[in-house]
Amino acid sequence: MDVFGVMIGLVLLFGVAAMVLAVIGTVKAAKAVGAKIEKHEANARRAVETATLKAKTYTRVGPPAQIATVRLGLRTSLDGTRQVLEGGLAQDSQLGESLALLDRLDTHAAELDGELRMLEREPDTARIAAKLPELRERAERITHSAETMRWAAQDRMHRFADDELSRLSQECESEAGALRHWDVAGGASGAAGSAGAGGASGSGGSAGVGGAAAGSGGSAGATGGAARAGLTDGKGRPSAEELLGLADPLAKLAQRLRKPSTGPSAG
Repeated sequence: MDVFGVMIGLVLLFGVAAMVLAVIGTVKAAKAVGAKIEKHEANARRAVETATLKAKTYTRVGPPAQIATVRLGLRTSLDGTRQVLEGGLAQDSQLGESLALLDRLDTHAAELDGELRMLEREPDTARIAAKLPELRERAERITHSAETMRWAAQDRMHRFADDELSRLSQECESEAGALRHWDVAGGASGAAGSAGAGGASGSGGSAGVGGAAAGSGGSAGATGGAARAGLTDGKGRPSAEELLGLADPLAKLAQRLRKPSTGPSAG
């Protein structure tokens, strides 16, 4: 009975643990989905605002058009810089510091955009004319800072790409040289062959002189080693009798014919 109760307790414990894990997974999935929805919503809202600003620059005149132009330039510069830095962050971790600076710069840009939006709804034209140059100057400073980081990141990526291409070209040249190994081997064997031929000709000449002296000396040259037979010079090749198997019968017949005949005077 106690064992049965322990088993039931373990089953209940496992069930509760599985339920807790399922709840945690569901909460995490819901948070991830919510974060994605918020991100897409923010991107959609930003795209709508950008399109609205572009439309204002073409449809309005005077201070409203100028304010829309300043806001659009500020937004375009920051978005372009962020795209460049985030795109190169995977290959260059140092761009993370630039992204941190861009976030701080984006905070100032958001405050400036809010001031420009309020100025856009300002009914007093004189106040707009008085405040707009100052806000435009701040926008230009923010835009210049963002563009400086964007251009520096682009130059850095271009430099890294050139260095990598130079190293890759050198490796390709080395691999091509390794694939053409017969050129190096042929040159080395050719040099060794010419050196060997010169040495052989020198030793051959001295050997010829020595051989002539030995030949004039007497029978020592005649008793020397026999020359090896070649394939086409006819030396050492079997005769027709050997090929036909008639060598032994003909030798025996010749021996019988060479025996001396016994005449009457022999007795």
